[in-house]
Amino acid sequence: MDGDALFKLGLMYSTGQGGCPMDRVSAHMIFNLAAMKGSVEARVYRREMSQEMEREEIAEAQRAARRWIDAGVVQLAA
Repeated sequence: MDGDALFKLGLMYSTGQGGCPMDRVSAHMIFNLAAMKGSVEARVYRREMSQEMEREEIAEAQRAARRWIDAGVVQLAA
């Protein structure tokens, strides 16, 4: 998935639309991955989500993003 596709998926989780449950941790994780793939919009949304989240939720989202990267679900440029 590219940054734009990940950004759109993050939007779906942040709003609970498109068949995705509303889930701030998942949305933050996906925005984080999208930002790493170059989505400027995702950086803005990730920052805004962070302001609404507890520190533990943000840490959980960051761990989840690392798991996705380690599992090869999202490929980052070498």
